[in-house]
Amino acid sequence: MNYLSVFYEAITPVLEILTIALIIYCLLYYLRRTRAVFVLSGMFMLLVSITFLFRILNFSILSSLLSELGTVLAFAVIVIFQSEIRQGFAKLGTSLFFFKGQQQETIHELVQACCEMAEEKCGALIVIEGKIQMQSIIEDAIPLDNPVQAIILESIFFPKAPLHDGAVIIRDGRIIAARAILPLGQNENISKRWGTRHRAAIGITEESDAIALVVSEETGAISIATRGFMWKNIPQDKLHEVLDLLLIRKGSDYEISKTLGRV
Repeated sequence: MNYLSVFYEAITPVLEILTIALIIYCLLYYLRRTRAVFVLSGMFMLLVSITFLFRILNFSILSSLLSELGTVLAFAVIVIFQSEIRQGFAKLGTSLFFFKGQQQETIHELVQACCEMAEEKCGALIVIEGKIQMQSIIEDAIPLDNPVQAIILESIFFPKAPLHDGAVIIRDGRIIAARAILPLGQNENISKRWGTRHRAAIGITEESDAIALVVSEETGAISIATRGFMWKNIPQDKLHEVLDLLLIRKGSDYEISKTLGRV
């Protein structure tokens, strides 16, 4: 036991440094796409510069006063980043307790939107991002930040709406981009009769683990692309079950075929 105690005391400083580094990395990773990261960087550079300047000029009183401002700065960070902190805790709570419920709500809204657009023969292309992020495509699209709601999706794909061309991209239960231009599928087995939306749906699922929903403008048929394969003409009463298989239960192609009665 004495050896273990000595060993633990020896590695404690290393563990503390690694813990601090992990916390800083997680903080910067979460803030990487927000304006807050620039504010945080500016505050850090200003603090380092002032501390360095005070030490060079040997301002002992100001240096000691600056060291006492840690508590004040902590409160300042909380005030400045209160929005990001709220969103972070909300995401943490969602991921721990309500993630499955959020996915079910997303599926419900997607099914409602696709069925409504199918009835109106309103063409649509909706991409649900997987673990592989599509940041380069998102950067060239129109950025959004809206919950997945049927009425919003229908408004986006309304034929005369300015964002109806291209695809909508969904990440973590939110619409994050519209009018996204996707790569077209290069598979030689793709039917020549398929339009741009279907080719784009196959193309993005060939390059990532995303799931793409397509509503045909000509026929109103609903299709789903995954892993470079297109499930065409999905009955509306089966759409929810298929999406549940793909997004929540991570079902196999055989299970999807069985659900659709195509075994």
